[in-house]
Amino acid sequence: MRLRMCMAKIHRATVTEADLNYIGSVTIDKELLTASGILPFQMVQITNCANGTLWRTYVIAGPAGRGDICLNGPPARWFSPGDKVIIVAEADLGADELQDFTPVVVFVDDANRITEVQRHEEAFALGPAG
Repeated sequence: MRLRMCMAKIHRATVTEADLNYIGSVTIDKELLTASGILPFQMVQITNCANGTLWRTYVIAGPAGRGDICLNGPPARWFSPGDKVIIVAEADLGADELQDFTPVVVFVDDANRITEVQRHEEAFALGPAG
């Protein structure tokens, strides 16, 4: 059995740019990628807290320390600078990998600077409840 799990989340980041004429993707500050474990070219889903739009795209690493969250290409029609977003990266895991699985949540301020990183290290178990 394979399970799609949330491996990392960047919680309530602020969109800094929306560039309709750029080839699609989302540019994310490299410091946020490092803290979350999200990799360049990894697929993510982005939810716009302002209008409920959910978009799926891949990540491009932006310069470290600038706080960039830029929606590129078509999502620029649904995400605007100043919008709050939740960025979720998934992992495709086998049941045998769950024991060592540690999801990460990165919290940021309004300038997309890291305020807290939570690692959820609780053990996962499959099987009947007992």
